[in-house]
Formats: sequence, C-alpha cells, structure tokens
Amino acid sequence: MAASADAFTGFPGAPRRLIVAVTGATGAIYGVRLLQVLRDTPGIETHLMVSDAGVLNLHQELDMNRKDVEALAHVVHNVRDIGASIASGSFQSEGMIIAPCSMKTLAAVAHGLCDNLVARAADVMLKERRRLVLMVRETPFNLAHLRNMTAVTEMGGIIYPPLPAFYHRPQSISEMVDHTVGRVVDLFGVAHALTPRWNGMKAPV
Repeated sequence: MAASADAFTGFPGAPRRLIVAVTGATGAIYGVRLLQVLRDTPGIETHLMVSDAGVLNLHQELDMNRKDVEALAHVVHNVRDIGASIASGSFQSEGMIIAPCSMKTLAAVAHGLCDNLVARAADVMLKERRRLVLMVRETPFNLAHLRNMTAVTEMGGIIYPPLPAFYHRPQSISEMVDHTVGRVVDLFGVAHALTPRWNGMKAPV
C-alpha cells in the first residue's frame, strides 16, 4: 500500500529516491514494470505520479486502475498538486523517469511550462542538473516532436524511446520489456538481472 507524500521525508539515512511518472502514451507496461523492479530493489524509494490519460492507458492496455499502479510505489503524489515536495529542488532525489512519456508531456518539459506536477518535477531535475529520462512513445515523429526532443537533450535530459532490441533473441513481450527497463535503470546505477549483458558478437558458423 503506498504511503502518503510525507511518510518518507525529514529523517536521516534516507534511501535513494527516484521519481516515476506515468503519462498518456501507449506503453503503460514500461511504467508498471519499472515500478515493480524498483519496489523489489533494496534501498530505493519511489515517488509516483499518474496523469488522467495515463490511467486510461493502464485500463486499456493492462486492465489496471489507478489504485493498482499506485500500490507499487512507496509515495504517491497527485499530478495536480503543484506544491508537492517533489516540486522543489530542496527535495533530495537522484532523478526522474517518465514511463511512458506522451508528446504533450515532452512539449511541456521542453518549453518549461510546469503546468502540472509531472512537468514541474521534470523542470526541477533539469535545473538541479539531476538525471531525467523520458521514455517518449509516438510514431512516426513530426518536426515538433523532434525539436522538443532536441531541446530536452540540450538541457541535459535523456530521450529514451522504448525501442525493442532483438540481439538477445527475446522469446516474449515480457523479455522485451525487461530488456528496455533494465537499460533504463542502468542509467541510475540500479543493480538488476533483468536481461543478459552483451558479451560480443557470436562467430558465424
């Protein structure tokens, strides 16, 4: 059961905090699997936001509701609570992952709109020079999408479209998702055994 937004603040020896946002793009499984992995990783504390459109996709793609996904996080924040702890640079965290990231959210981050807590928390990551990863999901990209991704990259964010890899010969959707989620948590130095490491090309027979 997720705790209130004040449950893990203000004590010494705090765990590593990672902020996760689930927004209204297809690929809700990436956010859910990410939360499952971080929940099972000792010393990690997750702070979650789910947009209204994100809830719709959770239902459409996974038959999950808001409470189902919020139960995977340590702390839950209302996306409309612009005064939440994570809206301030004084809140200590290692970074933020938006999984998946809609084009609307990408645009808000690229232009510093801060019109909800997801965009504000992302803005905090950029201004405090902390790691921000956007798992953008759209295809094909138009010029506005590409320019927004360039803007976020120039500000220090990481654009990580959840594109499947095949060199490890995945046998299921779950293996493909785990490979992508594993590469994302690698960016934060989180240990995992989600997918085999690359050990070089096999010699041709």
